[in-house]
Amino acid sequence: MVVRASSASVCRCALAAAASLLAAAGLVLPERWARAGSGTEPNTTLEESASSSRPAPISASAPSSTSAPIGRERTAAALVAAAKERTRHRVTYDGSYHRLSYPGGDVPDSIGVCSDVVIRAYRALGIDLQERVHEDMRRAFSSYPRIWGLSRPDPNIDHRRVPNLEVFFTRHGESLPVTNDPADYRPGDLVTWRLPGNLPHVGIVVDSRSGDDVRPLIVHNIGRGPQLEDSIFEYPVTGHYRYLPSE
Repeated sequence: MVVRASSASVCRCALAAAASLLAAAGLVLPERWARAGSGTEPNTTLEESASSSRPAPISASAPSSTSAPIGRERTAAALVAAAKERTRHRVTYDGSYHRLSYPGGDVPDSIGVCSDVVIRAYRALGIDLQERVHEDMRRAFSSYPRIWGLSRPDPNIDHRRVPNLEVFFTRHGESLPVTNDPADYRPGDLVTWRLPGNLPHVGIVVDSRSGDDVRPLIVHNIGRGPQLEDSIFEYPVTGHYRYLPSE
């Protein structure tokens, strides 16, 4: 579907009338509408994605304060759709080190671990966690775990490590209470666990529900590739985050 801004006289008249009504109420017609009515606004095109395999990236323009809640809801819905789309991919569990391009680097789509589900879901929205985590680690390296003996950030692997993601989501998103109440976990939230052996794990809460309609399902890769499962409380939850940037 293509929608183009029109400079036809009927549109200008309608916008002029709207401007008059707004002026009477003490309001001002938005500048971009006024330019569109005068014929000076360049044509804008809204194109639906030709691919059904991934949701269209969220616009990078920052929403106004009045529309921010709607923008966050849209981002959460898009993240959920992207997470569910990942379950269509056959992925062999493989966390081996790979040299990646930067930014926008990724291991081959046929392999990955739990963090790659999150990274790829956000990337479908135009949000590159590889770049964002790396840049944050460059600015605040001492804030991140010193588990791996590194002396500087490594953009090949840092964003794929769950403890680093936990720090990043805390610093740049919301760190939410960890509870046993399913109602506290909203679609688009991120949850981390510690599996047996103290292995860190991460998944995305989605809008599907358990068979008894009590618990939200999650999308994660615990060894069998990306799966949609009723397992949010199967292991001890150690982190609960919400990262819904507007750009």
